[in-house]
Amino acid sequence: MIELPVLRLDLDLPLPGYAKAGDAGIDLRAREAVTLAPAGGRALVPTGIAIALPDGYAGFVQPRSGLAVKHGVTVLNTPGLIDSGYRGELKVCLINLDPTTPFEIERGERIAQLVVQAVAQVDFVEIAVLDDTERGETGFGSSGR
Repeated sequence: MIELPVLRLDLDLPLPGYAKAGDAGIDLRAREAVTLAPAGGRALVPTGIAIALPDGYAGFVQPRSGLAVKHGVTVLNTPGLIDSGYRGELKVCLINLDPTTPFEIERGERIAQLVVQAVAQVDFVEIAVLDDTERGETGFGSSGR
């Protein structure tokens, strides 16, 4: 468990939290009401919070499964990446993939999930040849449908 400093930019919204014990995703809420037009309507929805992720961690904004399966609403740049140095308001880029029905987001509604994970920094070391593996260069459906 790490402590995550949060700046509440909208005092009328509750702080983000886990819906159930053991959940990986922290529910993020909409700071304002938004209508997503059908067939690709999208919006950058503010959440009313800013956070201070410690070095060595990143935040990943992911869709809520219920919005996706029931309404066709998802996070456009899944996962949205929040770097540890970012201190601005968290915003979620949502898109409505339903072909005919607009989707109304209400202020305070849970719109996405934030997953905080440890991330490693890498230092690229140029080499002439990569080592062989069983998988080799196969990818993009090479293991089946």
